[in-house]
Amino acid sequence: MADEEPDYSSLPLVDRAVHKLWKVRKEAYEAATKEFEQSPDESAACFTPWLMDPGLWQKAAIDSNVAAQQEGITALCAFLQYGGASACSRTRNHVVGGLVEKGLPSTRAVTKAKSTEALLLLIELDTPGPVIEQLIPFLSHKLPKIIAATLTALTAIYTSFGAKTVDPKPVLKALPKLFGHADKNVRAESTKLTIELYKWLKDAMKPMFFNDLKPAQQKELEEAFEKVKDAQPSAERLLRSQQAARAAAEAAGTIAEDDIEDEPEEVDAFDLAEPVDLNAKLPGNFLEMVASTKWKDRKEALEALYQEANVPRIKEGHYDDIIRALAKCMKDANVAVVTVAANCIEAIANGLRKGFLKYKGTVLGPVLDRLKEKKQGVIDALSRALDAIFAATSLTECLEDIMENTKHKNPNVKLETMRFLIRCLRTTRDVPSKPEQKQIADTSGRLLTDTSAPMRDCAAEAMGTLMKIIGERAMNPYMEGLDDIRKTKIKEFFETAQVKAKEKPKPVVPPPTVKGPPRKLGAKPGLKAPGKKVAPPPAAVPVEEPAPAKPAARGIPSKLGPKGALGASRLQKKAPAPGGSSAAPVISPKRSLPREYEEEEPAPAAPPSRLGLGRGLAGRPLSKDTQMPAAPARVDPQIAADRNELEELRNEREKWERQAKEDKAEKSRLLQEINDLQLQNAQLIEEHTRDNLAIRAKEAQLVRARSDAESAQEEVSKQKREIERLKRELQRSVRPSSPAPTDISDHIMNGFNPRETSMSRNSNRMSYASTTQGEEKENGRGGALSPGLRSESGRQSSTSGDHESWKRAAEVTSQLKLRIEQMKAKQGLSGRGTPQY
Repeated sequence: MADEEPDYSSLPLVDRAVHKLWKVRKEAYEAATKEFEQSPDESAACFTPWLMDPGLWQKAAIDSNVAAQQEGITALCAFLQYGGASACSRTRNHVVGGLVEKGLPSTRAVTKAKSTEALLLLIELDTPGPVIEQLIPFLSHKLPKIIAATLTALTAIYTSFGAKTVDPKPVLKALPKLFGHADKNVRAESTKLTIELYKWLKDAMKPMFFNDLKPAQQKELEEAFEKVKDAQPSAERLLRSQQAARAAAEAAGTIAEDDIEDEPEEVDAFDLAEPVDLNAKLPGNFLEMVASTKWKDRKEALEALYQEANVPRIKEGHYDDIIRALAKCMKDANVAVVTVAANCIEAIANGLRKGFLKYKGTVLGPVLDRLKEKKQGVIDALSRALDAIFAATSLTECLEDIMENTKHKNPNVKLETMRFLIRCLRTTRDVPSKPEQKQIADTSGRLLTDTSAPMRDCAAEAMGTLMKIIGERAMNPYMEGLDDIRKTKIKEFFETAQVKAKEKPKPVVPPPTVKGPPRKLGAKPGLKAPGKKVAPPPAAVPVEEPAPAKPAARGIPSKLGPKGALGASRLQKKAPAPGGSSAAPVISPKRSLPREYEEEEPAPAAPPSRLGLGRGLAGRPLSKDTQMPAAPARVDPQIAADRNELEELRNEREKWERQAKEDKAEKSRLLQEINDLQLQNAQLIEEHTRDNLAIRAKEAQLVRARSDAESAQEEVSKQKREIERLKRELQRSVRPSSPAPTDISDHIMNGFNPRETSMSRNSNRMSYASTTQGEEKENGRGGALSPGLRSESGRQSSTSGDHESWKRAAEVTSQLKLRIEQMKAKQGLSGRGTPQY
């Protein structure tokens, strides 16, 4: 009993799917698979618990037991296959990560195949975008085996659905990093994915990543691309939405069996590339460099622009300044600058496509004028720029400038302009309008008589190419007047020309015939005969001419019946042949007779009344016939509706013309305002420049002033230290009871005045000597101080010990700073400060 396993089949299926025993989970997944396969439709009850709890599938995808995981992913595939779009949308965000991390890298082939199938079903049931978005982050995973497994899944996705259904842009962005991975398996799977994408995208994918690869990798890929260059891939699977649309089309009979597989269309690199903002890439001084006086600076600036503009797609923005600078470079004297500028125009036009239309008027004229250059390298660059401009615009937009330059006085400009016109006719996809056809044909016919043989050949080729587009019949009016030699030449170019414009000849509408209405009266030969006879028999005319002279004789019988009336009508029909004016009013009602019979054929009384009007030659009925034609005339309601519509169209055209005039006036006003603002901006820039120069000058002056102030401060400090030293020397030379050396400083200042004479200097020396004598007197020797010193001594003695004198000395310090050096030079003080005589 202990060896017997318990029976878990009584548990609900959902509970068994999350059981701790892997065998129970495995059995639950197997049971779920059978239920899904046996379900009648997508709304069956077996799907409900799994839809309510999508996390169950996440646990199944990452089951720890490989056997249970295999059955769980198999059940997931059955759930998606039979559960429909709701099953996909509910479980997609829960299972993709688990399938990539645990299912795709599995060592079991069945688990790996079922994981890939689950991803394909998630794409097939809805759209590929959400699945691809969840797969891309795994290309940066830290484990190489997960990256390789993700690449394998992506290769299977593009193989099954194709690059038209699944957007290749996110994968192309990640390819350079994958090719530089350290793991060889990642690089190998990247190569397989790249080859699969090349089958769909061809060379359009190369600008996205090819330049970022190593040369060896580029060579390897080129060899692989060469093998699949002619491959015509087709989608192996279709989305459910595509399947439904195709089934509906086949049921309606709108497509044939041979059209089931679509031919692969050429993919444009413009659609794959991310737009690049050109303004953000250029340096701030680009316009200044282009306007430089040195041609090398201009060339370097344009080369930098070409480096940034040579991308598959450019973001639309305001490039007016750049385009104007390039147009100005077309007049540059240096051909190298002109060549690089033409390359820049070509790159910008190819990158902007339709967004370049607003710049066409700025550059097309200068480029055409520069065709006068004789160097073939410059002509080739200008031709490529012209072709890029035309590809971004249309023949209608460029034709006016082309026609003007065909009249240029320079023969080389005319020749290259005609060659440009021929290239335009070859590549245009729109058939020129009638006025454009006339312009091209007239200009080419005029140049057929040119003195230059290449110009005549170009004119004939232009007419032959135009004939290829519009057809020989439409070209006949323009071929009149040409000799046989020129016609033969045009026919030769017509036979060899290759154009892309689709001919849409209008069907010839036959003119309306009057034989249609009388066919309904085929049972009445009497009425049918007048409509067929155009010329009256000669015997009937003399019989009818005397009838107007005897109106009474013709008017007597009143019961002639329809037959007599028909006879009279025949005579009336024949009467206008001689050209009499009196028969004109009778023809109008008779010509309207078949229309009235056709409209009122069901009414039996209508034919006799209309035929009664045909007795116009028998008296009174003739006068009535002249007044009756207006009564039976009926206005066709379709004609009235057409007239009303025509009137409405005329009114609308007038309204649009007025609007166009107003817009033109508004445009002129805005252009004038722009010019004014540009002038104001230039003035403001000039003023700003002057202000900046003035500010810089002031700053320079301020820096110099600060430098002088710092030097002065250093000098003051130095002088202060010198003054302190001198004060200490004076204190040593004077006794403590002597007066403060403030007055001595005054004497020193007075003694070292630069303007003093030699006598003043001698007096100072004597004053200093007297001071020495006073010291000797105090020591018991004879001598007396000078009067000035004695007075100062008397004042200082009364204020002995007062610090007031020292404050005065501090004030004097500022006056001594410029005289100390002079004192040293002139007096040569010793180490103790005693002057030398």
